[in-house]
Formats: sequence, structure tokens, C-alpha cells
Amino acid sequence: MTQLDDKTIAYAHRMFDLARFGDGPELVAHVAAGLPPNLTNDKGDTLLILAAYHDHPETVAALLEHGADPNRTNDRGQTALSAAVFRQNPITVQTLLRAGADPAAGAPSALAIADYFRLPEMAALLR
Repeated sequence: MTQLDDKTIAYAHRMFDLARFGDGPELVAHVAAGLPPNLTNDKGDTLLILAAYHDHPETVAALLEHGADPNRTNDRGQTALSAAVFRQNPITVQTLLRAGADPAAGAPSALAIADYFRLPEMAALLR
């Protein structure tokens, strides 16, 4: 396995922070310049999962437009869609569904999260 240098690790952390804080234009500029749209952190979270969880629908849409996989799971089996459902963000949920996100993917799935947390509005969007 290749070891990454401190500069590369710091760069990756910065990209994940851009996803968390919703700085879509800067993040997408890096993706357009060659940053993998499905880059994952040490927990398997993708840029898309972080943007969805932290409620940044514009960043989610931009990442999807640049090739982010809407069905990729993290190390806990969670997807961007399940994160958006948990956070109850209908715009992000609809954006992910239009991009092909599968409500039944992951463990727990977005459907399971909507049912478990009694989120009828989210469940209606998924069905």
C-alpha cells in the first residue's frame, strides 16, 4: 500500500471540509481539475455523503454532475440518500433520487431510516 505524504493528507482533509461546509464551487473546481469525485475518507465517507449529511444541496448537485456515485456506501453501509433522509432535507433527497440513488441501498437504507425515525414526509419522497 502506498503511504501518502503530509501535504497530500492535508489536501484531502481540506477537500472533505469543503464538502462539509458546502463550498461547492471550490470543491467542484478541484474535481474538474482531477480530484476523484468518489474520494473517500478513513471512514469511507465520500464527498457526496458529507455534503448530503451536512445539508448542502447545491454541493450535492454539483458533485453528482461531476460523476459522484449516488449509491456508494461508507464503511457503515450508509449512502448519501440515507444521510439526506436522516437530516430531513427534501431538496437533497429529490436531487439524489433524480441522479439514480436507490432508496433500498445501504444498511440501513434510506427507506429503513425513514421508517425507523418515523419520517413520513421522507418516506413519501422515497416511495
